[in-house]
Order: sequence, then structure tokens, then C-alpha cells
Amino acid sequence: MRGPLVTLAVLLALTGSLGAGPGDAPPLPDRMADTGGGSQLITAQAPDTGSTTGTVTWWERRGGAWAAAGSAPARFGARGLAEGATRRQGTNTTPTGLYDLPYAFGIEEAPAGTASRYRRVTDRSWWCQDNESTSYNRWVEPLPADCRAEEAEHLAAYRPQYTHALVIGFNYDRPVRGRGAGIFLHVNGRGATAGCVSVPADAMAAILAWADPGRRPHIAVGTDSGPTAITRY
Repeated sequence: MRGPLVTLAVLLALTGSLGAGPGDAPPLPDRMADTGGGSQLITAQAPDTGSTTGTVTWWERRGGAWAAAGSAPARFGARGLAEGATRRQGTNTTPTGLYDLPYAFGIEEAPAGTASRYRRVTDRSWWCQDNESTSYNRWVEPLPADCRAEEAEHLAAYRPQYTHALVIGFNYDRPVRGRGAGIFLHVNGRGATAGCVSVPADAMAAILAWADPGRRPHIAVGTDSGPTAITRY
């Protein structure tokens, strides 16, 4: 799923065309309540909570200031976005909030330059979403007895989506049953997602080559304004 317009957008961004010029508003990270404390940040921004499309931009600190390193069109949940702290599983909404990025994974080998910890998907790889399982919201190999297959994702079956992906740390460290599981930044499928954030394949590869765990990258998901405005996170 390699779109020439997306490739052009990424190349232009990498040459600095997305940087703020004189008189422009401060870069988005400067207007946010929190950026996670690192020097890299991904923002996934939608016009409003009913939107299924928006923009992903990846930012980094350069010379003490935030600058855009790349940008691409994004897709969100089929039913839009919802506040991450109160989101419910199975609603097909993308959770808003600020999250870490525990590790990357994919059906294919990691793109050249990938520094994040990367797990290669095999036929035995599953993501458990069963609220009754001790492995809720975790990668498992093989599928454990207490995680029903109908309540889990067989990762190898999701191509092109999981060709390359980053785990979004939503409901991850201390999972709350019923809040939601398996929220990723991944490659576009045919349309809106079931709750993840997706971007074109070229953009996903560029993000993985750019992300540096030593710079503590995070992802912020939100809307242009309102209670779920990205600047509130």
C-alpha cells in the first residue's frame, strides 16, 4: 500500500518543509500539556471524535525546539475516537490520551534503521483480548488455554496491517478489564480501524526507522478541540 502522495509528503517533511515559519503558531508539542518527557513525539490528530481520518506527525527536539520530522494521513476507529480513561472494549473507537510505545513488531523483518525492540510475528503469535484471561492485553505464543481464540487476534492473519507496527501503551501496564486491548500504530488496511491508528506503509517504515528508544518517544492521540483535544494530554 505505497501511495506516491504519501511518499512525497514524507520526503518533504524530512527536508524540513513542515517546520513552523515566522509568525506561525508554536509547534503542536509546545501547545500540549505533556509530551512524555522525551525528545521524540508522535501526534495522531483528528478533527473531532466522530472522525475516522486525520493526521499523524512525528516530532523531535532539534536545538532545543520541536520540529516535525514527517507527516502522513491517518485512519482511526470506525466509530471515531473516545476518551481513553473511560473507553470501553468492542466500541471500535480509538482511545485518546498520551501513551508510551513499549515495542515494535511485524510480519516482515524490521525496516532498516529500526532501533526499537522488535518482535517478529510467527504462526504461533496471538494478542489476547479475552477479559477472563491472565494474559489480557498481551502478546502470547502459543495461545494459552485460558484465552479463547475468538477473543484474540492471530497476528499473522492481519496482513498488510501488521506488516509493521508499534504497540501503543494504552491499558498496558496495569490492564483494566473491559477497557480495551490490542491498540497499535500499524499499516493501513482497507478502511477505518477497529480502534488502532493506521498510516500508509511508507510512513510506518519511516516512523520505525526514526524512533529512538533512547529519546523516549510517546504517542499523543486526540482531536483538534473539546474535551479530547490533543493539547490537553
